[in-house]
Amino acid sequence: MMLLPAAPGAGLAFRRTDIDGAPVIPVRWDRVVDTRLATTLGNEDGVRVATVEHLMAALAGCEVDNALIEIDGPEVPVMDGSAAPFVKLIERVGTVEQRARRRAIQVLKEIEVRDDDRSLSIAPHPVLEVSFEIDFESPAIARQTRSAQLVNGTFKSDIAAARTFGFAEDVDALRRAGLALGGSLDNAIVIRDGRILNKDGLRYDDEFVRHKILDCIGDLYLAGAPILGRVHGVRSGHALHHLLLESLFADDSAWRLVDAPATDHAHAAAPEEMKLAANG
Repeated sequence: MMLLPAAPGAGLAFRRTDIDGAPVIPVRWDRVVDTRLATTLGNEDGVRVATVEHLMAALAGCEVDNALIEIDGPEVPVMDGSAAPFVKLIERVGTVEQRARRRAIQVLKEIEVRDDDRSLSIAPHPVLEVSFEIDFESPAIARQTRSAQLVNGTFKSDIAAARTFGFAEDVDALRRAGLALGGSLDNAIVIRDGRILNKDGLRYDDEFVRHKILDCIGDLYLAGAPILGRVHGVRSGHALHHLLLESLFADDSAWRLVDAPATDHAHAAAPEEMKLAANG
């Protein structure tokens, strides 16, 4: 996978270099074609890119608005199961401040979506704040809650390194779906019979809920611009994240485009491309 600069206003897009014609898939909420297990984008010709949420979270956290992402396969590299490797590489090459106003999506009224005992809501707030509650029967996870604001480097310091997680019995289902083919204890937290199988344990006591926040930030970046609003999720996942964006944009009175608030994000000169080499 390769990240390349894009012009102001171009937004984010994937280009599948392994397919004749190198088809492009815009990174937008209305290009989501699957939310089982991960978020998958597709175009009108059926070309897809899966598991985009960790990279999208990193781009959101690093305030990258415009980039072309060249990829030679159907799934974003898994890296270590978190967004931290992407953040590290983006910061290593730097970003360029472009001569255009950064726009944001300001939430004007509360929107809520539900699916049985799962829910996700968004309400007006001056910055993006994401709070989550999760509750699993497994004693390795149990009930966890956390909140994070995307300000002053919080994504990098508190959220980016939280890894994806799953149960050993679900591995077969993932592989039948063609996902996580390179999955291992090196790129996910794996739980079996209430125990964490990873030799080094957890990076945070509440790493599970932190990763849920990471996923949500990545999925919401498919809005096409940073969102200004307070998000609260209860046992939510990729499907509800997508449904929330659908519901928000279906109501013209619920949002508006505004100039994004200034941040202290440091910009540096960047080379013309960045290559990410990793097993997917």
